[in-house]
Amino acid sequence: MTLSAALPHMVTRFAPSPTGLLHVGHGWSALMAHDLTRAASGAFRLRIEDIDGARSRPDHVAGIIADLTWLGVAWDGDIVFQSQRLDAYEAALELLRAQGLLYPCFCTRADIQASLTAPHGPEGPVYPGTCRGLSDAGRARRIDAGEAHAWRIDMAQAVARVGALTWAALPFPPGLDTNRSINANPIAHGDVVLARKDAPASYHLSCTLDDAAMGVTHVLRGDDLRSATDIHRLLQALLGLPSPAYVHHPLLVGSDGKRLAKRSGSIAIAQLRAQGVAPDALAADLRAGRFPVGIALASA
Repeated sequence: MTLSAALPHMVTRFAPSPTGLLHVGHGWSALMAHDLTRAASGAFRLRIEDIDGARSRPDHVAGIIADLTWLGVAWDGDIVFQSQRLDAYEAALELLRAQGLLYPCFCTRADIQASLTAPHGPEGPVYPGTCRGLSDAGRARRIDAGEAHAWRIDMAQAVARVGALTWAALPFPPGLDTNRSINANPIAHGDVVLARKDAPASYHLSCTLDDAAMGVTHVLRGDDLRSATDIHRLLQALLGLPSPAYVHHPLLVGSDGKRLAKRSGSIAIAQLRAQGVAPDALAADLRAGRFPVGIALASA
């Protein structure tokens, strides 16, 4: 990869969740982020997104470290664990609450399922705002009674507060091209959850805060998270955080045409290690876009 000498000190990251084994797609993405920053003499960081206490497992953390080390992916600095940053997430939530931009949502999965006829946004059905209309007294009464609740952002109010936003996109593969400015459209996502009932922060909030705290300047991630960038850009504006440049790469799919996933039996890096595959050869193949039989880039 060739990079403009005008780029500032670059910091990229790889941020897996320890809820299963890393598959070939994870290895490919990690190598791309690693190589991108090494080509610019920057820093590559590792973050473990272990905020899901019910599914995150220590053995998967150990597996991630072993797989990346075996593949030749070396990171700079200490590993960042989301489970050690809960105070930062709560502080951000409290700031947004103080601005009147959050409201508690008591809807169950069944309630939300019943709303699937609602308009669809980039990530699926848009929450209809059922709990947004509750009175302050009603909300307080239900919270005091111990009723489980998430915290949603009042998207219309948040967008009105920050105005029009853009985010910087680099092409894939990254090269000498100038950043493109993409118009963010967070309103299309509706009132997304920022703190789940079963976790102290959503992916949107924790990822945005962590990238800023780690000094990340360039985020390389899959196309499936492209639309989420609208939400992350909004949170950056609301919380006074810098906005990195984004590179979204195609996903890898299996022979069935479905994206690789931890739960779908995708080829795990640990499986290849156990089979005696040479790590240097595998890394070279992945860098060259040569994938194991049955795995290919998703069609545009």
